[in-house]
Amino acid sequence: MTQQQPATEPLSKEMQDCIQACMACHGVCEETMSACLRTGGEAQTRIVRALLDCSEMTRVCADMMMRRSPLHNEMCMMCAQACDLCAEACMSMPEDELMTRCAESCRRCSEMCRAMAGAPM
Repeated sequence: MTQQQPATEPLSKEMQDCIQACMACHGVCEETMSACLRTGGEAQTRIVRALLDCSEMTRVCADMMMRRSPLHNEMCMMCAQACDLCAEACMSMPEDELMTRCAESCRRCSEMCRAMAGAPM
């Protein structure tokens, strides 16, 4: 665990960028999930689960960074894993533009969260 940053200091540029990546990923996961639910289909159950996990994890991760939680490093690592799984699920439908956009956002967020967690990329 890393030392908690004092609340009076501004967030680092890296942390701000990671928060933005998390929130962008959260938004595109929600949009993609809505589209999946509209179209339905049994094959999409795995994708919707991955989207739900990623959407929630990215939101919680951003929240923890913004409040300078001493647990944010561990949350960033878990968030990166959720993003990786979601990107993989979305790429099972590479012909779908929204799925591809979601996978790209998940990959970017995963990279940034791994860096924030101090893990090798």
